[in-house]
Amino acid sequence: MVATSQPLAAQAGLYVLREGGNAVDAAIATAATLTVVEPTSNGIGADAFALVWHGGELHGLNGSGRSPALLSRDALSEGKLPTRGWLPVTVPGAPRAWADLHARFGRLPFERVLGPAISYARNGYPLSPVLARYWKRAVQIYRAANDPLLQSFFETFAPANFDPRPGAFWSSEGHARTLERIAKSGAADFYEGELAERIDRFARETGGLLRASDLASHASEWVKPISVEYDGHEVHEIPPNGQGIAALVALGILGKLGEARDDVEFVHRQIEAMKLGFVDAHRYVADPRVVDVPTAALLEPAYHARRAELISDTALDPAAGEPNPGGTVYLCTADGEGGMVSFIQSNYMGFGSGLVVPGTGIALQNRGHNFSLEAGHPNEIAPSKRPYHTIIPGFLTREGEAVGPFGVMGGFMQPQGHLQVVVNTLRHAMDAQDALDAPRWQWTGGRTVEVEHEVGATLARALAARGHDVRVNLEPGAFGRGQIIWRDPGTGVLQGGTESRADGVVAAY
Repeated sequence: MVATSQPLAAQAGLYVLREGGNAVDAAIATAATLTVVEPTSNGIGADAFALVWHGGELHGLNGSGRSPALLSRDALSEGKLPTRGWLPVTVPGAPRAWADLHARFGRLPFERVLGPAISYARNGYPLSPVLARYWKRAVQIYRAANDPLLQSFFETFAPANFDPRPGAFWSSEGHARTLERIAKSGAADFYEGELAERIDRFARETGGLLRASDLASHASEWVKPISVEYDGHEVHEIPPNGQGIAALVALGILGKLGEARDDVEFVHRQIEAMKLGFVDAHRYVADPRVVDVPTAALLEPAYHARRAELISDTALDPAAGEPNPGGTVYLCTADGEGGMVSFIQSNYMGFGSGLVVPGTGIALQNRGHNFSLEAGHPNEIAPSKRPYHTIIPGFLTREGEAVGPFGVMGGFMQPQGHLQVVVNTLRHAMDAQDALDAPRWQWTGGRTVEVEHEVGATLARALAARGHDVRVNLEPGAFGRGQIIWRDPGTGVLQGGTESRADGVVAAY
């Protein structure tokens, strides 16, 4: 089974499974294809994270890149980090993440796994409705910016006579050639070969700080997943620099609150717990290779119990605690041998930095925008450092056995989506599709909570009566887009769900 936000990408992963590949091969094929068929959310210049269930064990991969060695606060001419241009660009980690996952767990030849992505890039495909809407919006925003640095973006994603509408046909020979070089070299060309040279040259010619030496020094990192217990299950995330710990802290707090009197109180508690999880993440999450992140302390049940005492019947203005007292595409796959993958990949903010390396199809991410400019903050902007990262894959187990992968993409909605999907699944006994389709809320700061229209006036008024500043947001993309695959422990039957807020599909055989 393969579940993701684009039908063609899901079919690419399914094709690899039918050709004898495993869940990891399928995940890589799907991820590479998504850089072509959903470039509004990710690209070859993206980062990636993965949780892999293999051989009865859960493995974590951090495929995020570091800032350029030349980056410093002095480089910020206006004293702030922009969302576009070179300053927020960090080293893309996705190509190496694909190669490293394949080297450790893959079965089919790497070139064969990337074959569907190369084919769609070269031969083209028609745009789906949600994809077309975000594509058109990005083109309009970039045209209004009138920035000469965006020229190669338009050459690649908005060529002459191309109108990004549903059914419009798009292809990119540059994408195809780049993916071929990655496939043939096991991604080495991207970091030390011709592609690295082209990225370096483009940066030097246009005022960027990224250099070939930054690319050459990049490495993925195998990490031990972190988890908390919730409702008889273990919920797993990638450790910092990812923000998955926000969801775990919130679930840990929620588990200390006991039974709620009614649905209103239960939703109120979820919002309050999520606030506390988020402020802790924003205070402490950073690159653990550079600063000490108190990950273990943040996951202590005793800490969750102390934080739970702050939650009352009314909305609070949250502040970070003392754990030591004194915005993407998501996909998941499962094979017939028990292997399962939770995989997430993103450029951030749509097309990322807006910079596309000429002739390559490589749209560079803007993950550096999430650095803090606060002096002394753990996530303070610095050279050769990974920023706070929003993209997070999730995984659920029970008594050490895999239940399955899940994820909700969408910037700072992601931990909130993880919490709501887990609660819907375990407390409300929803199936995979219902758990994703259920109306969502999103805390945006202070006492403000945005809700989907489907939440209903009764619940919205009840939350407002508890002190929440409730606002209805009619933009479906504001509440994330996710996928789930659960495996029945008795029969081995797979159950999949894919986001109704996207163009997604569950492909299975």
